[in-house]
Amino acid sequence: MKTFLDKIRGRTRVLISENERAVHLAKGELQGILGPGEHSLATMRGTLVIERHNLAQPQFRSDYEKALFDKLPEVAERHLTVVRTKPGEVAVLERDNRVHTVLGPDERLVLWREAGPWTWELFDTEADPELSPKLMRRLGDARQTQQFVIVPVTEGSVALLHMDGVLTKVLEAGLHAYWKAGRTVTQRIIDLKRQSLDVTGQEVLTLDRVTIRINLSAEYRVADPVKAATEVKDFADTLYRALQLVFRQHLGALKLDQILERKGEVNAEAADKIRADMAMIGVEVSDIVLKDVILPGEMREILNKVVTAEKEAEANVIRRREETNATRSLLNTAKVMAENPVMLRLKELEALESIAAKVDRLTIHNGTGGLMNDLVRLRDESAA
Repeated sequence: MKTFLDKIRGRTRVLISENERAVHLAKGELQGILGPGEHSLATMRGTLVIERHNLAQPQFRSDYEKALFDKLPEVAERHLTVVRTKPGEVAVLERDNRVHTVLGPDERLVLWREAGPWTWELFDTEADPELSPKLMRRLGDARQTQQFVIVPVTEGSVALLHMDGVLTKVLEAGLHAYWKAGRTVTQRIIDLKRQSLDVTGQEVLTLDRVTIRINLSAEYRVADPVKAATEVKDFADTLYRALQLVFRQHLGALKLDQILERKGEVNAEAADKIRADMAMIGVEVSDIVLKDVILPGEMREILNKVVTAEKEAEANVIRRREETNATRSLLNTAKVMAENPVMLRLKELEALESIAAKVDRLTIHNGTGGLMNDLVRLRDESAA
């Protein structure tokens, strides 16, 4: 019955639920915003337009937004909330004390008031670009990380923070966060722990024109990260090239025999030059070791022959010396026996005993009597 009467009177009924709002127009003009309930509206000869909005989507998006704020500001103020940021500002928007979204610089967001309550906080990213740890964690938990950069720095390292290509700060170990705010934020991690650098297979031409290969090792640490990162492109590569150049110059001025005699030793002057050069770029070099000197195959064979000849000569000298000592010992023994017949006879008995131990049968042609008589005679002679 109501519907029939409404048609006669040129009206229509519009039902708006609790989770909806509606913008309505008649004859192309904004009439207002409809709240929840049943509304009887004039059809205006079929020109009535109803634009429904679900509050589950709290942002107000409509082609009639500008007209609404210009022609019906009181209606817009009653139903809508506007959040606006300036250049260099960031707004953290909360809905019912929970992070809803983050607005970047120079942005504008229109929200339904009834979808709130809404609160927000503005941050001047130019005056203070760093986020507090508490805010960083809140935004991270809400997955609203699009407006800032997280810089993790591990223990034993530092990070060089650059904003728009300019070095801004040296960050210690920890978790840091910075607003992007329309700028480029980058970081470079510098390891401060002691490290080793190996230079392997470097060819060097000695003073006597022998090509050798050497292996070097150096221990270093970054003492000044700012200098190490800004003075040169790559401080590790700079140290590598310094070791190459200095040791080529140093070893190239020595003969092969001199290098082999001092294998494992590092020239103090060469090491001091490397340390001084690297200290100028903030790198502290401690130990420098010449680990290996590798000879070409032909040179190894020649040196092996030389060593073999030297060892054979040494062995011959030792052999002659021992033979001389043995001969001298025999001569001394002969002199003692010549001067002492009893000693000579005892030696004969020792020899006889040794022979008897090695044979099954021993025949004495002189007889045991003759042997004993000889022993008695020897005893009498020694007594006289």
